Amino acid sequence: INTDAQALAKSLAPNILNIGQATTRGLGAGGDPKVGEQACLENYEDVKHICNGADMVFITAGMGGGTGSGAAPVVAEVAKKECGCLTVGVVTKPFAFEGRKRMKQAEEAIEALRKQVDTLIVVSNDKLLRIVPDNTPVTDAFLVADDILRQGVVGISEIIVKTGLVNVDFADVRAVMKDAGTALMGVGTGVGKTRAADAAVAAISSPLLDFPIAEARRIVFNVVGGPDMGLREINSASEVIYENAHEDANIIFGALIDEAMGDEVSITVLACDFREGSTALDVVEQRQKKKAIRTVAGGFTESERSRESGGTASYDEDALWGDEGADVEGGGDRGPLFYKERRQATRSPLGPDATIEETRVAITRGFKMPAKADDPTGGPDAEKGLRKRFRGFFRGVFGKK
Repeated sequence: INTDAQALAKSLAPNILNIGQATTRGLGAGGDPKVGEQACLENYEDVKHICNGADMVFITAGMGGGTGSGAAPVVAEVAKKECGCLTVGVVTKPFAFEGRKRMKQAEEAIEALRKQVDTLIVVSNDKLLRIVPDNTPVTDAFLVADDILRQGVVGISEIIVKTGLVNVDFADVRAVMKDAGTALMGVGTGVGKTRAADAAVAAISSPLLDFPIAEARRIVFNVVGGPDMGLREINSASEVIYENAHEDANIIFGALIDEAMGDEVSITVLACDFREGSTALDVVEQRQKKKAIRTVAGGFTESERSRESGGTASYDEDALWGDEGADVEGGGDRGPLFYKERRQATRSPLGPDATIEETRVAITRGFKMPAKADDPTGGPDAEKGLRKRFRGFFRGVFGKK
């Protein structure tokens, strides 16, 4: 669905809908959410026809512009109220460099969409700056975020569509996601002896999450592995989720065998129903209060600046930050280290030359990268284990404790 006919012409989707042909003449919404809303209302019956007969509807959009911000809440209202579908929104927030007006429009649209959907998942594009290597082309950078969202949507869908070892039906998923409000979605993978537990840890600590799942009252997660995946592995992954969720959480999980997974285990976690006054929401509110200051300062924190300078912040804080109140309003003095520190803060931990595939793997494995095949030593962990064995051998020979 789009107001831009040119963009739709390049779409690979089998079914497309150019909304607002009378309102926009197929030229787009011009970044105005009101135009996007009016365009969608013009094709209200068409949207209703698309949603009719569906049990579950995913609405994906980039917020901040005209079509996504204006049309998404209208589509959600049609899907949920008119057609009775379980409605899930998966949207992205714009980069900070796109300007405050676009960010404000995005936040207003997200609030409007939250009132219309059962569950809403929000991913911030700014988090890509901390993940994607410096030399990654911009098209590939967006593909990383799209792929993570795709894995999450597919993971939720597979719980319902595919019959697994531990089967979950649509009614179970509906019980978790119905009128659940803000949700968090994480995707994790793992290999090796502790692959299932590693995948679970990576999923609940995804770099794309805004806050931990500790206060989630409803959780659904899906474990997918090869034919050799054991019951103990499923149990170890489940323990990680249970130990990190609210003590009274309603948790539903599915387990699926997929031969294409090979030696890898994948886990998708969807956590929702964060009550008011919970620790997680308190953290979010505190972060939102500091958001404007952090955005102006390039999105980096004191600990990150300290880490970049070898553990001690050696510069003058006032020289870097200037007057915080003035910065929030858009006119503070920036110190001489401002831009240098901002560049350092947004460097990827993967280094500048990591490939797009290495980036995807790092995100889903919590940046726990496996040793490269051509590394005869097996990496630093193997060297550490070898040193421990040698020390144990010599202690046994010489009788040292």
